[in-house]
Amino acid sequence: MSTSELPREDLAASLAARRELGPDYDAAFVEAVAERIERASAARRPVVAENEKGERAVALTVACVSLGVSIPVSAIAAIQTGLAGLTVVWLALAVINVAFALRPRRH
Repeated sequence: MSTSELPREDLAASLAARRELGPDYDAAFVEAVAERIERASAARRPVVAENEKGERAVALTVACVSLGVSIPVSAIAAIQTGLAGLTVVWLALAVINVAFALRPRRH
């Protein structure tokens, strides 16, 4: 049995128990479900925070590498081909960075 099935089975059992107990226990049922949702959410937060931290590190790396590569490549392009080469280099760098920014992110 997978872990994603367990909470659903628990919820189904809780719903069945609530039906048997009647409306007098609605408040307790809602509290129990809310507590389970909060626990599940809290258990997932560290993973999300770690993923966001990793995403920021990768984005910073791409920005630094782009900047580091742009300086010598721009100089070479400007010396060899002039403004046309410089324009092509900066357009290529812009396309790479925009593609990185718009890439699908894992959750």
